[in-house]
Amino acid sequence: MPVKLTDIRAARRRIASGIIQSPCPESIPLSEITGARIFCKLDNFQRTGSFKERGARNALLRLPVKQRKLGVVAASAGNHALGLAYHGKLLDIPVTVVMPDYAPLIKITTCQRLGANVIVQGRDFVEARALADELSAKHGFTYIHGFDHPDIIAGQGTMGLEILEQVRQADAIVCPVGGGGLIAGLSLAVKSVRPKVRVIGVESAATGNFSAALKAGKPVLQPRRPTLADGLATLTVGANAFAIAREHVDEVVSVSEDAIALAILRMVELEKTVVEGAAATPLAAMMSGRLPQLAGKTVVLTVCGGNIDPAILSRIIECGLVTDGRLTRFTARISDRPGGLARLTRVIAECGASVKDIAHDRAFSGSDVSAVHAVCTVETRDRNHIKALHRALKKNGFPLVVAK
Repeated sequence: MPVKLTDIRAARRRIASGIIQSPCPESIPLSEITGARIFCKLDNFQRTGSFKERGARNALLRLPVKQRKLGVVAASAGNHALGLAYHGKLLDIPVTVVMPDYAPLIKITTCQRLGANVIVQGRDFVEARALADELSAKHGFTYIHGFDHPDIIAGQGTMGLEILEQVRQADAIVCPVGGGGLIAGLSLAVKSVRPKVRVIGVESAATGNFSAALKAGKPVLQPRRPTLADGLATLTVGANAFAIAREHVDEVVSVSEDAIALAILRMVELEKTVVEGAAATPLAAMMSGRLPQLAGKTVVLTVCGGNIDPAILSRIIECGLVTDGRLTRFTARISDRPGGLARLTRVIAECGASVKDIAHDRAFSGSDVSAVHAVCTVETRDRNHIKALHRALKKNGFPLVVAK
């Protein structure tokens, strides 16, 4: 069943009472670092932290009465499951979700807290989907696909209609691509109403579902690889989503894991907003020079989710600081006698760097028992500052081994 603009407009009316119209403010700091006029569509402000609520509520409201009583089932790495759990609870529809074992802990526990029956099983989405299909056949549950069901795609498209009203001068909208449900609905809505607005998809270099489908001319399975953008790790783009998106998306680019980590850091620092990896990919594309044609243009970044595990967030922030040249580690050979460490830290301080941690390594420092390796983690301003620090240390007689 093809999705039309009328379906998206109907979905917007249908879900209005349970979905917020998320803000889309201009970001001066992000504009300054990207060279474009940046607006952020903050759908991480939805109750469960992502855009997935739009499609979930629309699909649930479209169920016949009999199927509402039986309930629904879905396979999801997290955000689709959260959207179904929350709106299923509001609408008194039983929800079962099968989550693959890589699903973030915060998404699993939140889903349980919202009242869904959560089953964590499967090494990837395909295995989780197989179990969900079994449960559907056994119990009569309606399976609601997280990114390829027409009602889901229509619901996600409501974000595009909101953006066009909120940023009337938009030249481009940059959107993550995983399974393709969001970019399919959004691009259909945007191109139907304002065809000149460019819609650009962003993938992680570790996923590449949409690019692979474009190359093959149809959805194909991609091997699962570790990625910060777990929401994009669906292994394939949906068939319905691909059919829509390939006709309406202008361009697709990919970004590295380092670029995603740095974008998460920038959102925390500059926008005071916590985002998950998938939601950081549009900013990552802008920051890493993947979209030079958007310089000076008015660009909307779809900040589509904020459900990131706090433990993972702390590690990502540190990775971002390393990528940014603001955290470095090196090993310096120093005297193991009084004053040796003081000399080292004095040089570091005189360079304006800050020692975060120092550990002594005596066991692997070589045959000279009067010397020791000092493993130093140091806070710096940027990569040029790191180079200046290294020069100063070598000038003062401290041989270095720099961590990669």
